[in-house]
Amino acid sequence: MSNQKKHLAVLASGSGTNLQAVIDAIKNNKLKDTEISIVISNKLNAYALERAKKEGINSIFINPSDFKTNLEFDKKIVEVLSNYCIDLIILAGYTKILSIELINTFSNKIINIHPALLPNFGGKGMYGQNVHKAVLESNTKETGCTVHYVTEEVDAGPIIAQRKVPVLSNDTIETLSNRVLQEEHKILPEAIELVLFNQKALQNTYNT
Repeated sequence: MSNQKKHLAVLASGSGTNLQAVIDAIKNNKLKDTEISIVISNKLNAYALERAKKEGINSIFINPSDFKTNLEFDKKIVEVLSNYCIDLIILAGYTKILSIELINTFSNKIINIHPALLPNFGGKGMYGQNVHKAVLESNTKETGCTVHYVTEEVDAGPIIAQRKVPVLSNDTIETLSNRVLQEEHKILPEAIELVLFNQKALQNTYNT
């Protein structure tokens, strides 16, 4: 690996547990030659912002209601990111759909983590608990998480890595969500390393 550090930006809307997984991977030297330069949230009370502050990471809340359109909002994000030499943007529980402006500005430099095995259970409206509810209602035997590149079509970009978990007969939305989230915390730092440093493709794994 090069000694030149890679710089990450993380966009998050919620509690930021996946952000924390990346922070921990960097601190534990599991994700080397990498640092988080900025954390951006569209939610004032997102705990992801607090996690960033605790670690001395630059963080900013950008209020969508201050902008007339999603495009104007994303132009502000581009403006903020332009202050940093960003190698990769990670969407970690980010609830807004990106505009073409933002996607094109950082072409092939934006990845997202999704709580299902894409292409199944993806697309508009399929996020968070909605995904796990749909999985349970489908009676499928397995689910998991996917890290993929972000493109114009929601949840349809090239898949970087996936990790599988079984769906148990007594699962609730909460138990399934927790099991998938544990795997998200493992796969996201691995996928970041894969993208930044061109490691060998990750193998799908089954964790029971």
